[in-house]
Amino acid sequence: MGLYDRYLATRIRLAEESLPDTVALIITERDLLEDGAYDTLEAFLDWAFGFGADRVVVYVSVGNEDVISTLRRELERIDAPHPISVRSPDDESRATTPVQVSIGLGGKHEFAAAVRGIATAVENGQLDPGEITGEEIERRLVFPSDPDLIIKTGAERLSDFMIWQSVYSELYFTDVNWRNFRRRDYLRALQDFQRRQRRFGR
Repeated sequence: MGLYDRYLATRIRLAEESLPDTVALIITERDLLEDGAYDTLEAFLDWAFGFGADRVVVYVSVGNEDVISTLRRELERIDAPHPISVRSPDDESRATTPVQVSIGLGGKHEFAAAVRGIATAVENGQLDPGEITGEEIERRLVFPSDPDLIIKTGAERLSDFMIWQSVYSELYFTDVNWRNFRRRDYLRALQDFQRRQRRFGR
């Protein structure tokens, strides 16, 4: 670890009470085709948990659905520091592990599935329309976590990621591509997060 990295780490440790509990990462299928991409992801998980995160959510934006099964197989093999669950569009069960990975399961798809579940419950007489609240919707989402910090590499867009859950998240965009993402880039994201004054819509 270089001198600059040690400097950043020290500055962040001094203010560790303001570190994010839930960190989210948005990458693309093309990112994972680069040499060493999965090694970088394993390192990212180590950095996140090493700096106080309780949960990490990874969203893999997919343009070619034919690669989903391959990506899922490779992601399930990574050496994660905590239990990992990998979800794709054909798997809408709730994710509750410390490491939650979504492959192409976008926010629109997830929210539509939650609304369908509520509509079915109302139709079957299990739920009164007047009882539908934000909490009822959240209870039916695949990913129940609200990220404190979302990191997107390569471009400034959320790519249909956790539309409901990210409403109060702090967004950090970097033009560093995933293949070049290093520990210092993660530390810079944490430093930026610590500088912000979170208002949660107030």
